[in-house]
Amino acid sequence: MSCSKKALSVLVLSVLVVVALSSIAVAQEKIGVIDPQKVLFQHPKFEQAQKQIKAVVEKKQAEAKDAMDKTSDNNEKQRIFEAKRQEAAREEQKVMEPIFKDIDVAIRTVAKAKNVTIVLDKTQVFFGGADLTEDVIQELKKKNA
Repeated sequence: MSCSKKALSVLVLSVLVVVALSSIAVAQEKIGVIDPQKVLFQHPKFEQAQKQIKAVVEKKQAEAKDAMDKTSDNNEKQRIFEAKRQEAAREEQKVMEPIFKDIDVAIRTVAKAKNVTIVLDKTQVFFGGADLTEDVIQELKKKNA
């Protein structure tokens, strides 16, 4: 056997071993799914956060209206409106950030406890996967009791 044929054989064998090992690794993955909307709506602090967000939006709308009533320039009105909308969005993000962090921790905690290596959005999965939604909701309730 020539040196190049031997090298080619070793290369082909190496590729086959890598493919076989990677398929074994994939076969060992355990997939879980969650309904993120249900988890979010069931978070113990979600309702309170929604009330805070509503109050902020109403306040920013009132501020925008007051400022816009003081000018007749349509470009200035548009700038004011956009600025107040962005302020409201930043406030909403601040209010929701701790809830999203709680959810992330709860998902990781449940996944680790159930030896799940991948968690996907239930609405994006056609078939399969262990549904962890209720377990994540219970973990959130336990952490926020």
